[in-house]
Amino acid sequence: MVGVAVLVVALVLVLLVAWFRHTFHRVEKTLYLPPTGEAAYNPLYALAKTLEADGVKVNARQRLLLDDNALAPTDTLLLFNDPRTLSPPDAERLLDWVEGGGHLLVRTPLYSPGEDEAGPDAPRVPLLDRLSVWLVEESPGCVDFQVEGEDHHVEFCTGRRFAFEGEIPELAWGDLQAGYVYARLARGRGHVDLLADFDFMTNTASRPLARQAMDVPPDGGLRDGPHRALARQVLAPNYGLGTVHLVYAAQMPSLWRTVLLRGWMVWAPLLLALAAWLWMRMQRFGPPVPAPAAERRSLLEHVRASGEHLYRYGRGVMLYAAVRQAFLARLRRRDAVAAALSGEPQVAAIAERTGLPADRIRTALHAPASHDRQAFRDRIALLIHLRNRL
Repeated sequence: MVGVAVLVVALVLVLLVAWFRHTFHRVEKTLYLPPTGEAAYNPLYALAKTLEADGVKVNARQRLLLDDNALAPTDTLLLFNDPRTLSPPDAERLLDWVEGGGHLLVRTPLYSPGEDEAGPDAPRVPLLDRLSVWLVEESPGCVDFQVEGEDHHVEFCTGRRFAFEGEIPELAWGDLQAGYVYARLARGRGHVDLLADFDFMTNTASRPLARQAMDVPPDGGLRDGPHRALARQVLAPNYGLGTVHLVYAAQMPSLWRTVLLRGWMVWAPLLLALAAWLWMRMQRFGPPVPAPAAERRSLLEHVRASGEHLYRYGRGVMLYAAVRQAFLARLRRRDAVAAALSGEPQVAAIAERTGLPADRIRTALHAPASHDRQAFRDRIALLIHLRNRL
């Protein structure tokens, strides 16, 4: 029986293996992952590697740093950053370098809806101001760009066009009415290339974050043939003669976006703990247990009730005596000589100290009749007044 069971199990395994090999098909699938390393934050990384592969010396950096990176007369400088960040002294140094033979490539700043005006009277960028360039308020759209052997192509769809004031470019793409998207200005022995955008020189076209790790191949940028041809023409004046300086702004992701997407394992438990703590510390609408019964009367109410009881039953003389003793006790502390006297000498001493008439003091020091309520109230009030004046 054991041998038959082993044969049955072996037969089942053989059938399963045969079925799996018959139905399984190996399929190759290419996944295009997002760039890592320098390619993730350097938009000109592909351009730098392409130039190095062609034997051109490249110096790629995030900032201009003219003091640390000397520019030779045969060098090329590409400013990928917004030209509004360029200071007037740096603009002057760059134009002086161009006069000696350098080649400068710069873009126009993007149009922001908050700008007050555009045209020749608008506030200008320091570098563009020295080139007699003014910005067009709204760009009319893309421009056609056709390369032999390539499909129909358009460029500068999102860039900001520009125009000149009293300046004639050596090369130009566009017109004065709609604005230029590219122009090459000759300054001394060098050239300045002004473009509406540098998108065709970047690594790839910008895509949403959700599509960066799909099976769709990257496109745009230097991956397109027309873009490579256009980049080669733009870099033509000093190509292969000196160093190409690529100055880019590092496109680092937002800190808050990174924390939100990748740090939820930390902030989610902390948020739950904070919510629990706030719930424990929050003010409730009612007490969890009944409040203990408070005393019905205060000490002052007990004293007042005791005095009213004595006064109601003809014991007002005892109340007067207590007030008189309190007055004499303070008199002994404040004026021992007057307290040691008696009779009229004492009355005179108290009158001299308090400034009150002697007859009123004499009346206050004699107990009233038990049935005279008005005299009782007057003498009690007078004794308290005398006590306060000591």
